[in-house]
Amino acid sequence: MILHAPRFQPRALALAALATLAAPSFALTISRLTPPSNAISPTANTLARFLPGQRFDLQATVRPDAGQTVTRIEFKVDGSSVGVISAAAPVTNAASAVFAGNKSIVPATAITAAAPGSVAASVRAYAISTPGMHTLTAIATQSDGLTTTATGNFEVIGITAQGRPAKNIIILLGDGMGAAHRTAGRILAKGYAQGKAKGLLAMDTFPFTGLVMTASLDSIVTDSAPGMSNYVTGNKANNNQEGVFPDDTTDSFDNPRIEYLSEFMHRTQGKSLGIVTTADVFDATPAANAVHTADRGKGTGIVDQYLDDRERTGLSVLLGGGRKWFLPNAANSVTPQALNGSQRRTANDYVLSSDITTGWNVAPGALDANRDLIADFQSAGFIYAPDKTSLDSVGTPDKLLGLFSYSNMNVAVDKIDGRRGASTIVNDYGFPDQPMLEEMTDKALSVLKKNPNGFVLTVEGASIDKQAHLMDSDRWMVEVIEFDRAVQKAKDFAQANPDTLVIVTADHECAGAALIGSSLLSNAALQAKTSGSHTSADQRDAVVGTYEAAKFPSYSIQSDGYPVTTNIDNKLLVGYGANADRFETWLSNAQPTQDSQQPFVGTSPLNTYPANPGVRNSSTGVLITGQVGGQQAVHTATDIPLSAFGRGSSLFSGVMDNSDVFFKIGQAAIGGVR
Repeated sequence: MILHAPRFQPRALALAALATLAAPSFALTISRLTPPSNAISPTANTLARFLPGQRFDLQATVRPDAGQTVTRIEFKVDGSSVGVISAAAPVTNAASAVFAGNKSIVPATAITAAAPGSVAASVRAYAISTPGMHTLTAIATQSDGLTTTATGNFEVIGITAQGRPAKNIIILLGDGMGAAHRTAGRILAKGYAQGKAKGLLAMDTFPFTGLVMTASLDSIVTDSAPGMSNYVTGNKANNNQEGVFPDDTTDSFDNPRIEYLSEFMHRTQGKSLGIVTTADVFDATPAANAVHTADRGKGTGIVDQYLDDRERTGLSVLLGGGRKWFLPNAANSVTPQALNGSQRRTANDYVLSSDITTGWNVAPGALDANRDLIADFQSAGFIYAPDKTSLDSVGTPDKLLGLFSYSNMNVAVDKIDGRRGASTIVNDYGFPDQPMLEEMTDKALSVLKKNPNGFVLTVEGASIDKQAHLMDSDRWMVEVIEFDRAVQKAKDFAQANPDTLVIVTADHECAGAALIGSSLLSNAALQAKTSGSHTSADQRDAVVGTYEAAKFPSYSIQSDGYPVTTNIDNKLLVGYGANADRFETWLSNAQPTQDSQQPFVGTSPLNTYPANPGVRNSSTGVLITGQVGGQQAVHTATDIPLSAFGRGSSLFSGVMDNSDVFFKIGQAAIGGVR
């Protein structure tokens, strides 16, 4: 069994380790074989799994003896050769091979590894349709004729014909939404009477619910990139990486790829892809449906791939924030932003090597900070909506792009307060006319349903997570309500189109949120506490009601579906188990905490907002010491709920791994369910 290079190291350290291994005292070695295999034995349960015909890359990192060069690398699957890379000189990008696998011809080339003397050789876009376990072998030869072999395995998961397949797949992802977040949303939106909820959230009405284990490839605590990617590739990814396996090169866009659900369904069934988010569209969750990168932060290259690879993914709808990546940056400015708000940079753009472009039939990319990506989307047939008014007026085009803020959209409570005339926060950001998530979802569905082959749609409620990180309890609770209103839109669609599968889940839990009780005080009395002594005895012991003292907080809901206010008598109180230090008043914060992703965050009025929870309310609240360093709460390893509705929903119950969800979707969309 191959011994993999350590996966917990940062990329720079991993490359340094690879260079160290190249010292003369070590022999010719294949130090990494991809897809990664289970580390117990080649016959143990496999780590890498694929649908029949799903494409993925094979790769081997080869380290020669000192003074030697790698001259030949052969890949075999089940003993049959699927790629031979050879060169009289050290292997380079120009190396070529003949690949015969699954009755197709696909190029196999090698890329120069970052570690001196080593190479990372790849067979791109390999696929096999035979279900079951398969053995992967790499045989490397160096210039003196010495050879070495590494063996791993992967599995192809069979699909059985059981009934009519699901035509449409809708994945609604409440980023960071654990069980406590869902419960809080229900308390706010529905209330309780004599111990029973007076109503259910839309997601509560789904007939099948299970628990999802959320670990990434390299940690029990995932970030959002693998948190989403694992759902839609069927394979584990490292933190910060999406749609790829880890490798030993420095290029963030050349890692071994795994075909996404959207790519697979578009290629095999002609389905469209829609992505809707309240985040910046470059963010990890939306990007981990269509973009392949080892660095979730490469904003320019990520958004460019949305358009450049649209023929592979079937992208037809892209709605959210993130206009800063689409605006041309003529000077390729290294300052925080160009005058127009653009943050396009050549430093975070992409150019692909020829083996990837040929093997996957994708665009090569370009370092083009001055690209007008909105204009390019329009030239490709997308109708562009910059605000809610235009979104309402565009009708139902075949393709739709909507960018409603420079970066992340404003949170629900601030958008609603703007519509009610109760706040100018959305004006401070420069985007007063933003749609709600349910409005974006409704529009996306009206566009996507035009495809007779169906669609895959991902809808993200992003700021459940972002506001939980900031421990802004009232804001994330209202985010849950906004998200659930989008869930209702998806449920309504599925009821009208019964060949639709709807899944509601999260990528991970955020902040260790806990509903600890309610305030013992009226709102007026709680407000008065902010001018008091700010001690634990005064603002914790005298305020926090637990057990029967908590009773039942009761919020009034306005006709727009959102609370009249979150500052009520005996309001719901939230604690955190994965928090940084914060000052707590238990009241709603008049302003949101600064969002560092906004291009003009350093200028007035945004620079007058609280910088972080460690200073927010510092003159009015009590200090609550956290369990983690830094200024934000963090993700946890806690299992999260998943609920399903519609065709194939019966597959989604019990305890499952996040990568299992992909294969359940595959069964529903390909083989159907009885």
